Amino acid sequence: MLARYFIDRPIFAWVIAILVTFAGVLALRALPVAQYPSVAPPALDISVNYPGASAQVVEQSAVQLIEQEMNGIENLLYMDSSSQVGSGQVSLTFKPGTDIQFASVEAQNRIKRVEARLPDDVRRLGVTVTRAGRNFILVVALTSPDESLDAVDLGSYATASVLEPLLRVPGVGEVLLFGTEYSMRIWLKPAQLESYAITPAEIARAVRAQNNLLALGEVGQLPVAPGQEVNAVIAARGRLATPEDFGNIVLRAMPDGAIVRLKDIARIELGAQDYNRSARLNGKPIAGMAIRTTPGANALATAQGVRAKMEELSRFFPQGMEWLVPYDTTRFIELSIREVAKTLLEAAALVVLVMYIFLGNWRTTLIPAIVVPVSLMGGLVGLYVFGFSINVLTLFAMVLAIGTVVDDAIVVVENVERNMRTRHLSPREATRVAMGEITGAIIAITLVLMAVFVPMAFFGGSTGAIYRQFAVTLLVTMAFSAFFALTLTPALCASLLKHDAASLERGFHGRFNRWFERLTARYVSGVAVATRRLVRSLLIYAVIVIAAVWIYDKLPGSFLPQEDQGYLITAIQLPPAATRERSQAVLERVEQYFLQQPQVDKVVGVLGFSFFGRGQNMALAF
Repeated sequence: MLARYFIDRPIFAWVIAILVTFAGVLALRALPVAQYPSVAPPALDISVNYPGASAQVVEQSAVQLIEQEMNGIENLLYMDSSSQVGSGQVSLTFKPGTDIQFASVEAQNRIKRVEARLPDDVRRLGVTVTRAGRNFILVVALTSPDESLDAVDLGSYATASVLEPLLRVPGVGEVLLFGTEYSMRIWLKPAQLESYAITPAEIARAVRAQNNLLALGEVGQLPVAPGQEVNAVIAARGRLATPEDFGNIVLRAMPDGAIVRLKDIARIELGAQDYNRSARLNGKPIAGMAIRTTPGANALATAQGVRAKMEELSRFFPQGMEWLVPYDTTRFIELSIREVAKTLLEAAALVVLVMYIFLGNWRTTLIPAIVVPVSLMGGLVGLYVFGFSINVLTLFAMVLAIGTVVDDAIVVVENVERNMRTRHLSPREATRVAMGEITGAIIAITLVLMAVFVPMAFFGGSTGAIYRQFAVTLLVTMAFSAFFALTLTPALCASLLKHDAASLERGFHGRFNRWFERLTARYVSGVAVATRRLVRSLLIYAVIVIAAVWIYDKLPGSFLPQEDQGYLITAIQLPPAATRERSQAVLERVEQYFLQQPQVDKVVGVLGFSFFGRGQNMALAF
């Protein structure tokens, strides 16, 4: 018998318990942390950029081709797309459980096949495939408190020195810049274009040809003629850097020696690369960087890594630049997990206290107090093996599992105590007799309880994603509880218990036991009265059932509980023809209203971007 084997070999039982505990600690360090299990099916986002193209041109020349190529990709549920001026996006949503890394490779291979049919500008700027999460976990802002740096200064520094280090932080899937960097702006003059009969395409070709890095070779490169004494690399002027350099680009050379330069037909200045998107903090310009995590990443660890990286980078910031995090969803996740973990510890402490009061002996209390955390560590190992996360639901499952774990341990300890008291057996013999009596009962009780939660582990869709982790956590923890009730608990009983019946008759425990016996007698007499008046008892039971059904019907329902996470998101959408100026006016009114509220700390506004689309008529405030 399993229990008898470990009664005779208690050290082996301890070794197994220690190994499970170590494995649980390692799993705890490796498990991702989230508020809830991931509900949304895995998805990929494909982005294309086509500067200067209308939404219709982007749709017909790029987005439709990508959609056609993505049809039939393995495990694809559906796809949706959107096109704006200069850019387009295609979102691929896959069946739950799909390996998103494999799907990403397949999508990139299909893009390679269609790349030859895409416009030259789209190919040159590249088609990006990202597998980041759908929601931002935090927004990092670069600000200039003394206003010595404008939005383009901040955006240029973010692009050059911040974005790439943040992308290298473990868990970061995407960093979306709410801002822009510097770029050379060439504003063409229509009258001069017509006068010289030059097209914008000719200008683009000339700029690309003359703003280039060329490999010109060497003087004296091997093999050389005898007597060659000098070897030198030929260096030429590389990329152009100033408006004057660009202004001297030659567009056309006439037979009579006249030269048409870029400055003759255009105004050239150093400006923003993209005026479509910008960010503000409390009405002042900033460079915002919105962080998305990779699928399955630890949100708390990612946020801590981003903060640590920003703290490291801030040592090299130019004068007048600072950073802050005005939007951070991980604070609420951390508080939620902390509160549930606190509840878990409180539940364990209350269980130990109640066991001590009822069992009346610190030795009998110590045994369940040891078994409970070891079984919970086994539950953490199960979370790691099944690829789950530490979240509110899995921790809640562990809180519920404490009752089952304690029940198994108490059943064993109480039966051993009874045999020691009534049969006057030694602890080891009493444990052998007790385990022979209750082994079948422990296994049966565990299987019955597990049968209640097994169906939840096979729910499909979003409901299954929510409840599967809850059910599996309970099942794994109960399985470890039953295993240790048959191995570790008997070994501890045989090693630690001592027969001391007199302690239950004196002091606090003696008074408590006498009071509890009187209470039990009254309960038994009450049950006898209820059985004699069966009709009345059944009527009371029926009233309780009807009241429960009525209350259940009246209670509001929701997929997940509504919780105040400390932030409010406002999406602003003007009519399709609205300009940026009109959108900014509306955003300013929203910012002013929020800032007047005493409960509001910061307001981040974004122009040209929204969760419902991008364009001059879109804005976002949170």
